[in-house]
Amino acid sequence: MARAVMIDCDPGIDDMMALLTICASPELDLRGVTTVGGNVGIALTTRNARSVLALAGRGDVPVAAGAARSLVRSPVSEKEHAHGDDGLGGIVLPEPPGTVDARPAAEFLAATVAAATEPVTLFAVGPLTDVALFYAMYPQVAARLERLVVMGGSIGAGNMTPAAEFNVWFDPEAAHRVLTDPGVRVPTTLVPLDVTRRTGLGDADLAVLAGSGPIGALTAQALGGYRHGLGAVTPVHDAVAVLAVLHPELMTTRPARIHVDTGYGPSRGSTVVDLNPAPAGGPTVDVVVDADHRAVVGALLDRVTSLDRRV
Repeated sequence: MARAVMIDCDPGIDDMMALLTICASPELDLRGVTTVGGNVGIALTTRNARSVLALAGRGDVPVAAGAARSLVRSPVSEKEHAHGDDGLGGIVLPEPPGTVDARPAAEFLAATVAAATEPVTLFAVGPLTDVALFYAMYPQVAARLERLVVMGGSIGAGNMTPAAEFNVWFDPEAAHRVLTDPGVRVPTTLVPLDVTRRTGLGDADLAVLAGSGPIGALTAQALGGYRHGLGAVTPVHDAVAVLAVLHPELMTTRPARIHVDTGYGPSRGSTVVDLNPAPAGGPTVDVVVDADHRAVVGALLDRVTSLDRRV
C-alpha cells in the first residue's frame, strides 16, 4: 500500500523538484499540497505548485494556500530572489486546471489528516508557518501524523545569513514552535542545509534530465540558473527531504535537540543542533547528518525522468 503524504511548500525551483519526485513515486499517495509565502509571495507559490502538479499529470491533487507572511516579524533581506521573480526561473508551465481549495492551509491539513484512514506523512520544505498554525489550532489532529519531514536549518553555517538557513530565517518563531517546543508528539526528521548543499546535480546530471523529455527539459532549464555560489553543483534541497522517506537507507541520522534563535540579533533564525541531548531535556528530532550524495542524486534523476517515460 502506498504511503499517504502531503507537502507544504513554497515553489521555488527545488520545491518543483520535490513535487515532481513525489508525483513520480508510486510508493507515495499524495493527498494534498499546501503553500506558504517564502521563496516568492503566496500567490506565486500557489500558482507554481498547481502548475508543477499539472506538468506531472497530477492536476487532480488539491492545493490550499496558507500563510502569506511569517507569524511575528516579516523578514528583511537585500538578497535577490534565488528563484527568479516568478519563483521558477522564468520557465513556462501549463495552466493548472480547477481552482484553489478555499480553506486556509492549516484547516486543509487538519481536514485531510483527520479524514485519512491511515497515518499521513507531512513534508515541510518551506518556512514552517503553516505547520506551526496547524500544530497550534489542531493539536489533536496533528498528533495523528505518522511523521513530519522538514527541510531546513543547519548544523553549521547558513545561506541567508552566516548563521541562518532560509526556511528557518524566514519565520524563526514558527520553526521554534515546530522543532523546539511543538506541544504535540510528532516523530520528526530534519534534513539540514549541511547535507542538502552537498547533494547537488552536476552538468552531466542536468544533461540527463534535459534529455529525458519535455518534463525533464523544463526542470533542467529551471535548475540551470539555480546554483547560488555553489560552483558547478546545482542544489535540490527540498527533494532530498523526499528521499529521506523513499530511501532512508541512503541517510545517516542522529537524534538531536534543536534550539531555534528567535531573538533579534545577528544570529536570529539560527539552529543550535545538540547531537548529544540529555535524556530528560525535551523532545528530540532525527537529524540527517550525512547521506550517500551520489546515490541520492541518482535516485532523484531516476524518479523525475520516469515522468517523461510515462507520457
